[in-house]
Amino acid sequence: FLRQLLSANVVGSVCRELVLCDGGRSEMPHELALECAVELLMAIGFTLEALPRGQPVVEEVFHRLKTVKGAQGLDGKLIYTKRMQFVIQDLLDARSAGWSKKSFKASAKTKEEIRLDQERDLRHGMLGRTCTGELVLAGRRPDFLRAKTSP
Repeated sequence: FLRQLLSANVVGSVCRELVLCDGGRSEMPHELALECAVELLMAIGFTLEALPRGQPVVEEVFHRLKTVKGAQGLDGKLIYTKRMQFVIQDLLDARSAGWSKKSFKASAKTKEEIRLDQERDLRHGMLGRTCTGELVLAGRRPDFLRAKTSP
């Protein structure tokens, strides 16, 4: 999808199917399918939501995820594990923060970027704040792909 090999319609139907968005279904999606949907949306959500055909899909899937997150069984217990609830909440938080999330993986940087990061860390250290990880925009088409697709 990010390489423009799949359309928003295809990715949207996959997302809907994973979380069982079809209106008449009262069944709950399998935990593995939910995790796949969350990972997919974390990877492409920003780009999908920016497209006119993708925005309604994202709205529908997120509404379903909110519903599913707190779903209870007949015995009154939550259907999904705490881990799955937190995974869904992380996705909801990332979207509400403009698809930015904190990444703790080191990415390749130029010397100038490293110098700027070090200065920022030193400033935060003097103010008594600790800054671990970096904020990245989740689901954005990579820069090298955007440069190729521009006419």
